[in-house]
Amino acid sequence: MTARRAGGAGTGATLIFGITGGTGAGKTSALRALGGLGALTIDCDEVYHELLAGDAALRREIAERFPGAAAPDGIDRRALGRIVFGDAGALEDLNGITHKYVDAEVRRRLERWSADGGRLAAIDAIALIESGLHEICDVVVGVLAPARLREARITARDGISAPVARTRIAAQRSDTFFRRNCDHILINDGGDPAEFEKKCAKFFEGVIADLSR
Repeated sequence: MTARRAGGAGTGATLIFGITGGTGAGKTSALRALGGLGALTIDCDEVYHELLAGDAALRREIAERFPGAAAPDGIDRRALGRIVFGDAGALEDLNGITHKYVDAEVRRRLERWSADGGRLAAIDAIALIESGLHEICDVVVGVLAPARLREARITARDGISAPVARTRIAAQRSDTFFRRNCDHILINDGGDPAEFEKKCAKFFEGVIADLSR
């Protein structure tokens, strides 16, 4: 297995896993598995939504760049999604805005966890590598699944049509990107989610044991 990354884990004794992969691949199951092992789990999508609700500076930057997504109570997320998915330049601009806010919040949580004696943490992010957050991770794991299964999960989860789901998938990184940039790959073949979570837990236990030697 991969040795601990040189320069990783800027929080000292805390072992940090980075979980990445496209939407609908099963990253949440992997994150839950690490949570079951006692890890602090940080879902960057949830962090983004929390910041979108509570950080006026973030909302202001997004509204200035994407006025069509501005709403009286903040940002219309569906309108924003329609603007950026399918437009690589717009998506890159949005990521450029959001990554700095999410990155700062993730680092703050990790530092607090480490200061409190936390020994294990996990970051779940589609753009883990592009945002630079992978640099503070000891091990980066990519979760992959067949496109047809991802599409089915996304349509059921988000209440969107299959064509919209396919557009979202197409706007994201390919499996090849994750295979090239991750230390390990976990394949979610579409079986029982609980079984995949068990598979993930067994895998993480092995990595932790290996790095503890």
